[in-house]
Amino acid sequence: MKRNLLYWLCRQLICVASDTVFRGEVVGVHNVPRTGPLLIASNHCSHLDPPLLGCQIPHQIRFFARKTLWKPGIPNWWMNHIECIPVDRDGADVGALKKTIAALEAGGVVILFPEGTRSMDGQLQPAKSGVGMIACKTGVPVVPARIFGSFEAFGRNAKIPTPHPVSYVLGRPLRPADYDDPASGKQRYQLASERIMAAIAALELPARPLL
Repeated sequence: MKRNLLYWLCRQLICVASDTVFRGEVVGVHNVPRTGPLLIASNHCSHLDPPLLGCQIPHQIRFFARKTLWKPGIPNWWMNHIECIPVDRDGADVGALKKTIAALEAGGVVILFPEGTRSMDGQLQPAKSGVGMIACKTGVPVVPARIFGSFEAFGRNAKIPTPHPVSYVLGRPLRPADYDDPASGKQRYQLASERIMAAIAALELPARPLL
């Protein structure tokens, strides 16, 4: 895919801020395939999750963003130029689904959150069917990711971010055979999402050696 200079400039600035204010551990970057379409599926506790997780992935990422962020002038220009995918959170958004599938079919990398919304308490939530549907329809590898510390840094009820280590664990890619069961009928997409969420839940930070 063509390199988006604005995206990479913004990514670099966010990475500097992340290393300054939210520096934590990063485990498993070697599990991210270097080429080809890819879904990154992560838990979700904070508005910080998309940009900070994106800094750990050596690809240009396509992010979901609510349509209300597209405002006239610079916001509209910026959201379009970093290639965010607008989504209507008030209901099923067929347009967002089509754009996501198109991005993956073009070889893109997309971050999605199986829980669908930020956690209220920092704990993992049940998966919704959307990620499973996209994964099953495209057959792309899914890298499970788990973020630690973003709830403490900027949880759902917080007014401003608080300096706190945010760490990331990236697991081995899940192939279609790992998450998709075409014979499961109407439960196919939900089952796929639950399998992906189980892979996220299994990720843990390595224990630190005792001094």
